[in-house]
Amino acid sequence: MDLLTGPCRLLLGTLALLTALSTDGRSADAPIRPPAMPSTHWAFQAIRDPQPPAVKFRRWVNNDIDRFVLRQLEDAAMAPAFRADKRTLIRRVTFDLTGLPPTPDEVDRFLADTSPRAFERLVERLLASPHYGERWGRHWLDVVRYADTAGENSDFPIPQAWLYRNHVIEAFNRDQPYDQFLREQIAGDLLPAASQTVKNERVIATGFIALSRRFGSGADGEPHLTIEDTIETLGRSVLGLSLSCARCHDHKHDPVSTADYYGLYGIFASTRYPHPGSEMKNRQEGFVPLVPSEEVDAKLRAHQQKFTAINIEIARLEKQMVLLKKEGFNPAALQSEYDDAWKRRDELGASPLDIPTAYAVTEGSATNAHIQRRGDPGQPGPAVPRHFLNLLGGDRLPENCEGSGRLELSKWLTSPTNPLTARVMANRIWQHHFGRGIVATPNDFGTHGQYPSHPELLDWLATRFMESGWSIQQMHRLILGSATYQQASVAANPAALSDKPDPGGRLLGKFPRRRLDAEELRDALLSVSGQLDLTPGQAHPFPPEHTWEFTQHFQFNAVYETPRRSVYLMQQRIKKHPFLELFDGADPNSSTAERGVTTTPLQALFTMNDRFAHTLAAAFAGRLQRERPSDPSRVERAYQLTFARRPTGIEMSEALRFLDRARHSTALAESEAAERRAWGSYARVLLGSNEFIFLD
Repeated sequence: MDLLTGPCRLLLGTLALLTALSTDGRSADAPIRPPAMPSTHWAFQAIRDPQPPAVKFRRWVNNDIDRFVLRQLEDAAMAPAFRADKRTLIRRVTFDLTGLPPTPDEVDRFLADTSPRAFERLVERLLASPHYGERWGRHWLDVVRYADTAGENSDFPIPQAWLYRNHVIEAFNRDQPYDQFLREQIAGDLLPAASQTVKNERVIATGFIALSRRFGSGADGEPHLTIEDTIETLGRSVLGLSLSCARCHDHKHDPVSTADYYGLYGIFASTRYPHPGSEMKNRQEGFVPLVPSEEVDAKLRAHQQKFTAINIEIARLEKQMVLLKKEGFNPAALQSEYDDAWKRRDELGASPLDIPTAYAVTEGSATNAHIQRRGDPGQPGPAVPRHFLNLLGGDRLPENCEGSGRLELSKWLTSPTNPLTARVMANRIWQHHFGRGIVATPNDFGTHGQYPSHPELLDWLATRFMESGWSIQQMHRLILGSATYQQASVAANPAALSDKPDPGGRLLGKFPRRRLDAEELRDALLSVSGQLDLTPGQAHPFPPEHTWEFTQHFQFNAVYETPRRSVYLMQQRIKKHPFLELFDGADPNSSTAERGVTTTPLQALFTMNDRFAHTLAAAFAGRLQRERPSDPSRVERAYQLTFARRPTGIEMSEALRFLDRARHSTALAESEAAERRAWGSYARVLLGSNEFIFLD
């Protein structure tokens, strides 16, 4: 007789199903299997070098980029826009390459240059500017979720994080080859260095990994979540793939298995991350010295000797005081000396060693990771050899590899046979010139990402990128020199497009107009008002480490205002800088591939009500009054500074009427205060206008 009733069978079946689910469908001894690979997906194919297509309107073409773009326009029976005028071009390219508005003198010099190479010379001047790295370094900082705080629930400050920020800026300024840049970001501490200076730069570069977000409040935090953040950021920023989905189960959409995830996990589990501070351990640990080890040892010995000397002095005073008491004397005469010794000891303990350090990673103990069933580190499964993604070859580390594997990973990522790395970066460069990538999902080249609008052009650009020695600046020269980039933002024949819509401007029949991003807008406000400090930013004025007592209920929170460029603002994870939050700055908690563009009442009211806006408008007005003697000349100067052009006759008349009404609308009419208020009010009108905030 069958002893199992229907309900019992159902219960056992359910338990079996739950057991299977809890192990992601594999037993502890099951072999690691790669997922089925959608070999037809375009992004996983080898990069081709397509021939630029033939086109009919050859006179419009500046270089081969235009052939790819024009061919699609012609196929859609569309024509490209006319070339933008020189004033539009200098404002566009100056913001694109430096994030700053052109000065009136720069505009005048460009307009006066009638050479066919005038625009080319302008591009070269901008690429040579130190402000180029500040602009393009910020794009990379978006992608790698840069922040000056740790992100765990107390959000401890990281006073050394600025070293990584400035390293990125300097790397862009010297046009460091992108493949070398990536190798240093991932394994800079493992690369040979000819000097301590070079070694320090490469150690600092690994801030890319160290900046992974911290979680929890315990002494060690939640390391598996920090490693997940590392893997996800690496995947999105370099490969254009989201990898963290595979932490709990094989990726639902892309050919990335759980085994792939833990193959990478083992590499970072074999890496030692610095401890930035947490509620349960509120002091830094594991930061990397930026001086030779002998100097570190010497300073440690000197510090210990000072401690020993004070301890000996305290012991001597204690002994003398005990003896005095035994002999019936009052030891008060020694008390102040004793208290002073303890004070010096406390100060010595609170003062950090004079050893500069970097928020960087070093090698840990080499180990292979175990699969964490359902992403739970408390449920270990089979061990996985450290290896790279199976969809791109799945290379494993050598059996005798004693290191973490970061060096091998960095070489694999930058191999010319890797089809993703060059494509992803070429797409990002294109995106930041046109506002939209050829792949409109720049962090997702997987099967759920968007198909490229110009797939042959993307491969052609990726090929040129690698052929140039991975030079980002060479890619700028190529893209900016195209007729596609130099188009006006108004279509050649808008009426003809009414029955041939181009949603989102994918075909690039005109240059896409865009709003200035948060940093560009803030920097432009400071620039035209004459308040911008162009010196590079360095460390932030964080409170001294010995005062840190932050908790989840008393989090670190600060805003450090500065007249320097916005890339140097302190970027906090738990609470954004107010200006950057208002105007859609990057999220420092995760990789930001594209800035959102919102339109809110608070943005519209910013120039009307915000104290910062009023201060800068007053400074702008004061600048106009100092630099020009009369109302018409001041209005002309204001237009040159804000819009890179002169006012029309109608605009001049309206400005003069506005100023006249503003002067007489107050009880202080004709006084100096009325003059300041009138010009301040007019300045706010210009600084809040669409023409100032948007770029053609």
